Amino acid sequence: MSRRKNPHPQRAVNARTVLVVRGTREEEEEREEPMLCLRIPDEDDDVEANHQIQKEKTTFKKGVKRKRTQHECDVCEKSFRDSYTLKVHMRIHTNEKPYECEVCERCFSESGSLKRHMRIRTNEKPYECDVCDKAFRQSGDLKRHRRTHTNERPYECHVCEKRYRQVSGLQYHMRTQH
Repeated sequence: MSRRKNPHPQRAVNARTVLVVRGTREEEEEREEPMLCLRIPDEDDDVEANHQIQKEKTTFKKGVKRKRTQHECDVCEKSFRDSYTLKVHMRIHTNEKPYECEVCERCFSESGSLKRHMRIRTNEKPYECDVCDKAFRQSGDLKRHRRTHTNERPYECHVCEKRYRQVSGLQYHMRTQH
């Protein structure tokens, strides 16, 4: 597989404007490399002022490449800490789903997804609260539930410092209050 190239490289200049001053034919032949411009010129600005703005900005660097990690996806260039995680990620691109439910034949790309599916089918709830005996299918659900007993509120609003037990509560607060 080959790496994808950006078909519009001039659009990927950190959301800044590239200003190219055009003049006579002779000037265009001697034209300098385009410069980054942090301000878009007005219609009232004269060409000399625009050229001065252009000269003040730094030039862009062609061919700057980021360092490729050992475990990087060849399709989307996302990096991973180990080869197994990359292998599982590649299933997104290949649509490979090697884990199949024996009951309904539904397929999954990860073994954990099949395990979760089977717990729903069998109503298995192996994670039990030691305070109220309520049971859960996933450990994260139990962890979230325990906060009702401990009154722990780990999600804090950065604006008003109000705290929430669940991230969804904070998200709702941010949507409706700020």
